Amino acid sequence: MALSHNFLLLCSVFIFMSSATIAQTSFRPKALLLSVSKDAATLQYVTHINQRTPLVPVKLTVHLGGETLWVNCEKGFVSSSFKPARCGSAQCSLATADACSGLNVCGQSVGNPIIRTSTHGDIGQDVVSLQSTDGSNPGRVVKVPNFIFTCGAILLVRGLANGVTGMAGLGRSKIALPTQLAAAFSFKRKFALCLSSSTTSDENGVIIFGDGPYVIRPDINVSKSLTYTPLFINPVSTAGAFSLGDKSFEYFIGVKSVNVNGKAIPLNKTLLSIDSNGIGGTKISTVDPYTVLETSIYNAVVSAFVNGMPTVKRVSSVAPFGACFDSRDIFTTRIGYAVPWIDLVLQSQNVKFSVTGANSMVRVSDNVLCLGFVDGGVNPRTSIVVGGYQLENNLLQFDLASSRLGFSPSLIVEYRTNCGYFNFTSN
Repeated sequence: MALSHNFLLLCSVFIFMSSATIAQTSFRPKALLLSVSKDAATLQYVTHINQRTPLVPVKLTVHLGGETLWVNCEKGFVSSSFKPARCGSAQCSLATADACSGLNVCGQSVGNPIIRTSTHGDIGQDVVSLQSTDGSNPGRVVKVPNFIFTCGAILLVRGLANGVTGMAGLGRSKIALPTQLAAAFSFKRKFALCLSSSTTSDENGVIIFGDGPYVIRPDINVSKSLTYTPLFINPVSTAGAFSLGDKSFEYFIGVKSVNVNGKAIPLNKTLLSIDSNGIGGTKISTVDPYTVLETSIYNAVVSAFVNGMPTVKRVSSVAPFGACFDSRDIFTTRIGYAVPWIDLVLQSQNVKFSVTGANSMVRVSDNVLCLGFVDGGVNPRTSIVVGGYQLENNLLQFDLASSRLGFSPSLIVEYRTNCGYFNFTSN
């Protein structure tokens, strides 16, 4: 009987990460966690891991669709445990390396999507260290001794938040964090993302690698409230640089229509599908601070949104936003601003990702609120890019093995809590 592709993939990764599990025979974590902060200056979501020997904290921008963990190795990289990946090795194969240097080290294209720049990077292995969790509390720190990553050039650090020296790729590749960590500790290829809207250090969001429960204070198991929708693979890479035939590592969902105030807006439905050239569809992004819509979709959303607030005065636009309003005309409620809800309708009218006032309106000055959606132009590569602001305070579970997305309702609306309330400090 033929083995499944997912099984073969997990086995291949496990073979070359097995030393990690051997090193942890006395303790096998159920899941691992990373704390995620929001940088006020860049609006990037930032985490850190401990890497190298001796271990040092490495500050990283979270890239949901990123292929790899990459760090700047050109400045200040010192580690006695670093091992370059030799051309033709299993590590190079897992990383789908596309080049071999004169020093017999394989490499691949590595990019910074924020500045839309890619360069060649050498592939290597080193120690990484993360904290374990039971889904409710932090636990013991564990190490992965041979974690595959890519060395990025110093120029790729441009545009990243202060102190950040790389990016944490969470995409659907064999060497992104979710697959490598699942293989190292033999847990399910799942991870949960819960981004906080706060920029204060005491209300960080969280990434949990592994299965639930996912418990947010005050003792709310968000795992029980997830709605599921299929994840789709774009057959054409959406990376800045790629080889012919490469598929995208990013996460796409099947939006069928868009509702504003409970009513479907008129739009060209062909834009919602991914064509044979990889154009169209809807993806989820942590490197886009706000949701980006193809121009005709954007105009339809804005028109319906404005019509849903006939007594609210519209004011001059404030970049990057096109639709701004006098905030004195908009009431504030327990669940955010009293404005029309925007729903991304998925496989049926009963399955919707809802954007409430807390995630749709951005305060740009004392008396001005703007709709936090951006016009992406008439021919974008992806028709809808759901950005970080619209994801905040919603828990998202990415199940790679089953290729599905689980998402909670707004934690603010449903539970009067938020993603900044995960317990990072005590058992």
